[in-house]
Amino acid sequence: MNTRILTGITTTGTPHLGNYVGAIRPAVEASRRDDVDAFYFMADYHALIKSDDAARIERSRLEIAATWLAAGLDPQRVTFYRQSDIPEIPELTWFLTCIASKGMLNRAHAYKAAVDKNTAAGEDADAGITAGLYMYPVLMAADILAFDANQVPVGRDQIQHIEMARDLGQRFNHLHGHEFFVLPEALIEEQVATLPGLDGRKMSKSYDNTIPLFAGGKKQLRETIMRIVTDSRAPGEPKDPDDCALFTIFRAFASETETAAFRRALLDGIGWGEAKQVLYERIEADVAPMRERYEALMADPAAIEAILQQGARKARAIAAPKVAALREVLGLRAMTTAPARIDQPKAAPKQGKMPRFASFRDADGSFRFRLFSAEGEELLLSKPFADPKAAGSLQKHIKALGAAAAVLQIQPLGMSLELDGEAVASTPDYRDGQARDEALAQLRDALDQLAAQE
Repeated sequence: MNTRILTGITTTGTPHLGNYVGAIRPAVEASRRDDVDAFYFMADYHALIKSDDAARIERSRLEIAATWLAAGLDPQRVTFYRQSDIPEIPELTWFLTCIASKGMLNRAHAYKAAVDKNTAAGEDADAGITAGLYMYPVLMAADILAFDANQVPVGRDQIQHIEMARDLGQRFNHLHGHEFFVLPEALIEEQVATLPGLDGRKMSKSYDNTIPLFAGGKKQLRETIMRIVTDSRAPGEPKDPDDCALFTIFRAFASETETAAFRRALLDGIGWGEAKQVLYERIEADVAPMRERYEALMADPAAIEAILQQGARKARAIAAPKVAALREVLGLRAMTTAPARIDQPKAAPKQGKMPRFASFRDADGSFRFRLFSAEGEELLLSKPFADPKAAGSLQKHIKALGAAAAVLQIQPLGMSLELDGEAVASTPDYRDGQARDEALAQLRDALDQLAAQE
């Protein structure tokens, strides 16, 4: 069975060389593997969080679609679509919103960064922060879970979002007693190439230091490369290739032989103007054929639209049956038969062993307790308390929570149970994804059983 890999592309700008080397080129290469079922989508709903300029978003969608296709993405081989063409995604977002804990969303990196920025500026903590930014992780979870993606390529700053998607998928599965969702894994992109921009910093639209991939044609590409900042060493003076933006960019496009020759030229004192011309010619050799395809695509938006609509049909063939099944389990069914009466008494629970708390006193005199499963496995260890009454009060609070209300924070090797933003108990370590999911399901079962006793 092929591994399903899903990648989103936010539609808020014009692609540049850094985008091509760091994301587009490796993604297109990966899509050609026989063991990969690749899904690529333009995240235009996500773009609305970052931009309210309709013309910019519209233009960006066209440019990004044309860029990926010009770079060699084969729409017959992959599923290539617009997020906004899949109505099941916002519907699933709402289903997940209804089980997402506020505590989890409060810890999302983007939201916390915005709050910290406001606080540092002396503003109200939530000044200018939209619900869209706050709910961004839930929309991203819906993007992933709707298609049962096995892996999602991300940088380390995005791992938290994949963990949230896993948590929401696992929570839904647990609440409804069936494996509705495949739980995704983060595919960490350790070797992603990062190009320096015109000023030596990372190439980024945020720094306004990018080199356009196609915009403006070959003339603008050359003019922009000629503006790359260099030092004052004159022709004939040796240049250090390992501290040179020109060499870093050249190496991202060149063969080993070409790279070695350029390194030697820099050490031998090639002038900066000549070095920039060599860099331009090397990049242009790769970009020119793609630019020709790009310009043909940009001149025929209807052809791009047809490709995206075809991709949407392929994507919806997966998402629509899944969301239909979720509607059924949530009670959003067609009224063709009378539902069971909700005032009928529930069947008495089966008698047997139940999860239990065990209190104890540490060697330092503090009071703690453990939560054990019905089978006797340790599920939680509380933090230490100076007062045994406080430990007992926490036990009662945990009993009343139930799994749906509990805030469980997933850590690299375990989980913590949080109340009012404070970690009050933790699980034993687990060692792999499967053990983590089993531990999460077991803990939620125990919490639900305790709540049912109250």
